[in-house]
Amino acid sequence: VQLVESGGGSVQSGGSLRLSCAASGFTYSTYSMAWFRQAPGKEREGVATISTGGNPNYSDSVKGRFTISRDNAKNTLYLQMISLKPEDTAMYYCAADQQWYSTRRPMEAYKYTGQGTQVTVSS
Repeated sequence: VQLVESGGGSVQSGGSLRLSCAASGFTYSTYSMAWFRQAPGKEREGVATISTGGNPNYSDSVKGRFTISRDNAKNTLYLQMISLKPEDTAMYYCAADQQWYSTRRPMEAYKYTGQGTQVTVSS
């Protein structure tokens, strides 16, 4: 099983990025997916989740700015991020589980997790 995140980088405040998470080794379409992030010195937080049917759920901190989506034909999860702020700077991780959770569910509860991709937003 692999979850490989990509698309991170450095952008200025107000910029945009699209993260991808390529999944392999399991039946992707039957798993709910999620994005988490962890900034230095802060606890990891759930950012967005998406059910197998495509229903999204967002944390209040990103609602209206981030969009989670999935392509079951490509076994890929996405996170489109716009209007980025310096406080969005963090390592971003994707995770998979057979149950759909709200963003309050910790990443440790997920069956599979990736290694992360760094997002840095400068002011």
